[in-house]
Amino acid sequence: MRKINLLVLYTCCLLLLGCDQGAATTAEAVTDTGYQVGDTATDFRLKNVDGKMVSMADYKDAKGFIVTFTCNTCPYSVAYEDRIIALHNKYAPKGYPVIAINPNDVEESRKDSYAHMRQRAKEKNFPFPYLHDETQETAKAYGATRTPHLYIVQKQQDGEFKVAYIGTIDDNYRAPEKVQKRYAETALGELVANKTVSQANTKAIGCTIKWRES
Repeated sequence: MRKINLLVLYTCCLLLLGCDQGAATTAEAVTDTGYQVGDTATDFRLKNVDGKMVSMADYKDAKGFIVTFTCNTCPYSVAYEDRIIALHNKYAPKGYPVIAINPNDVEESRKDSYAHMRQRAKEKNFPFPYLHDETQETAKAYGATRTPHLYIVQKQQDGEFKVAYIGTIDDNYRAPEKVQKRYAETALGELVANKTVSQANTKAIGCTIKWRES
């Protein structure tokens, strides 16, 4: 009985935080709006925690990017921080660096303010830019709905960025040692090897983005 009560309490807490406990699946569409796999992603220019403006065009030698919509406050995002850092450290030298973007509205989530972003980036020593999507226009353009929500884009010969993967990082946010399917890493490995991504869509698992009230 105690275990059941704890499970109910845990589920309720996640619901209050706007989180989704569902398992990743390829059957569910990514979003009804925003980019789909194969679409061309428009570049952005957003403020980094170091005060500089950052865009994909700044990376002249990049082969693509791991564009990750994340935040300071969602337990899923926090749980995945070390894995996002590991993805960057492994794939940035191969041409696919991480660009992290916080899309949450500050009025709806005070601890996702720019000041708190700077603090979190310093605490975790992020080796990648952590950008503030203050207007939320970039998140809307991509069709991001969760934190974290991951988009892998590949640079084309004409300089445009083609969306190659959309979804989650792996199949177990709670326990990295129990992960069986590393969706993002598999996709990146295939791209680096000039192969087609075999599983290009998974369901993003996390807290709902805190949208600005209109």
